Amino acid sequence: MSWIELSLDTTPEAVDWVQTLLAGTDYQGEIRVTAYSELDSRCPREPETPPHDWAFTICLYLPYDIRVRTRIAEIESVLSPLHRTGLTTELQAAIVEEKPVLPETVSSLVHRIGQRFVVLPGDIPYQPETAHELTLRIQTSLAFGSGFHPATRLSLLLLERHVRPEMRALDLGSGSGILSVAIAKLGAQVLALDNDRVAVESTQDAVERNGVAQQVRVMEGSLGGGSELGHWMGGDISDQVPTVKAIAEFDLIMANILARVHVALADDYRQALRQTQGARLITAGFTTDHEAEVTAALAAAGFTIIDSERCNEWVALAYQLQA
Repeated sequence: MSWIELSLDTTPEAVDWVQTLLAGTDYQGEIRVTAYSELDSRCPREPETPPHDWAFTICLYLPYDIRVRTRIAEIESVLSPLHRTGLTTELQAAIVEEKPVLPETVSSLVHRIGQRFVVLPGDIPYQPETAHELTLRIQTSLAFGSGFHPATRLSLLLLERHVRPEMRALDLGSGSGILSVAIAKLGAQVLALDNDRVAVESTQDAVERNGVAQQVRVMEGSLGGGSELGHWMGGDISDQVPTVKAIAEFDLIMANILARVHVALADDYRQALRQTQGARLITAGFTTDHEAEVTAALAAAGFTIIDSERCNEWVALAYQLQA
């Protein structure tokens, strides 16, 4: 059987956006993410084109049938904004008789974050280097949270410092489930919450793949007024998305979501946290352009910044409630 291989090179943050945008199409096939190599790139740049910090190459595969032109056009349409904003190359298409065989190990996609986390794609073989490592195995999916995006990496750095064993935590907007798994492996009990069905399925897969099902409950829904905001990433959701009431039951809330959602849920965050000195809120998913807006809304709700992590324009902040 012949296939159409679609490929494009991306920046680290664009991997998640490619997957999220593909969720709005009928693409159900394999998504391969490999480390970028200029020599092997499907889309080499012209000599006069300035260099770009491409980090990964993403490949998709479509059956070479009568529908393939229509499907390529649909995928090209949804991904074109990423190219226009400089986050990816143009989508390239090639006919292949068979899907290329991946190597047994993809060491370039094993990446360390902080002192303990090691993010691994799927089920590739890996031998921990120390007894303190915490492996996060995440299958490539159409949900946000591959581990490559700066917001995810910054969130993991803060979680490593602020999660304590026996905490009761909420991962709001769980996406791929990577942060829920990380929180559980640090010893906490987790409610993983997302209003997107694909994300809920991806989180459940990550929870089972990483052996933390006893610590993580996965649920489709939203916190407080979040159910009134629609799909946070612009997709479609059910009219009957359950709401988790904000009733002071969590010691930690992790929310890697858009700035406007943080602003809208500031009071819900306060009401959902237990009124203890060790209670924490960690926000991520926005850039410095929105930092003042988010911090102002949370300050008005009674939060004080106690820690932060930054990478280029991306920022993650940890808060505690004012006494």
